[in-house]
Amino acid sequence: MGTPRVVMYAVEGCSYCSRARALLVEKGVAFEEIDVEAVPGAREEMTARSGGCVSVPQIFIGDRHIGGSDDLCALDAAGGLDPLLK
Repeated sequence: MGTPRVVMYAVEGCSYCSRARALLVEKGVAFEEIDVEAVPGAREEMTARSGGCVSVPQIFIGDRHIGGSDDLCALDAAGGLDPLLK
């Protein structure tokens, strides 16, 4: 089993998106970033996958919805992010 697919729904110029992106880059994680303003249907897909969340970023590791930037940082601070990325 390989590394789980990491997907972040985001928009350009979003400081929360930048913070989440920086943490993932710092962790050396390859991730797919989907711009919900540029990709048709992406915002609807994000909202459906996240159970109704409409704010960005929304981050997924494998099939697990992590949430936004604050959620990602809290998960990392609690030591729970690295195990999910293995």
